[in-house]
Amino acid sequence: MSELDLTQFSGVAEPTRLGPPVSGTRNFVGVGLNYRCHAAGINLPAPDEPILFLKSTNTIQGPNDPVILPVGSEKSDWEVELGVVIAKKISNAPESEALDSIFGYCIVNDLSKRAFQLERGGTRMKGKNCDTFGPIGPWLITKDEIKNPQSLRLWLKRNGKLMQDGNTENIIFPIPFLISYISKFMTLYPGDIVATGTPDGVGLSQRPEAIYLQRGDLLELGIDSLGIQM
Repeated sequence: MSELDLTQFSGVAEPTRLGPPVSGTRNFVGVGLNYRCHAAGINLPAPDEPILFLKSTNTIQGPNDPVILPVGSEKSDWEVELGVVIAKKISNAPESEALDSIFGYCIVNDLSKRAFQLERGGTRMKGKNCDTFGPIGPWLITKDEIKNPQSLRLWLKRNGKLMQDGNTENIIFPIPFLISYISKFMTLYPGDIVATGTPDGVGLSQRPEAIYLQRGDLLELGIDSLGIQM
């Protein structure tokens, strides 16, 4: 007779991993400098038009999965953001149609490697597309549950210290305008995600000097009604 495997009767539940609450994403679109406080915090003027970049889908992971800092990582940064999830295909849409195209909202951590983004020339995408640099969730909340997405508190803590504490009312380009604007440059599909920008308090803006992620750091971030990432 084989030995009885007592582990299956231990009574200790294995921790449940939460995966991303969205699947089938084709386009993961980021919006830069879309909070007045963030632009001011890094001493840059507010943009006249939305600053857009693409994050690769290889960045997407569950809300509580570990972030893997790149080899030789320097200046990796955090960015809590409201994510907008698209419900239907749209292209060159007016704002009214853009609003109808929204399925719901989720938390996005638009992690950034500033050394790649700011010191290597070219486009922002160099610092935005490291593997695991786009945790989303924990929940995808349908738009009918969020009365006003332009009035949500969003915050982020690093090792228990509050670093970002803002509100989506500080967004420069409102959500319907953003979705309409993006659809003029590219077709958006069901499951696509738009990360709408981050408030002040990123590592780059810390004074007297910048603070960046170190291995072993714990990030905790949340948005009203959308849950908490850890």
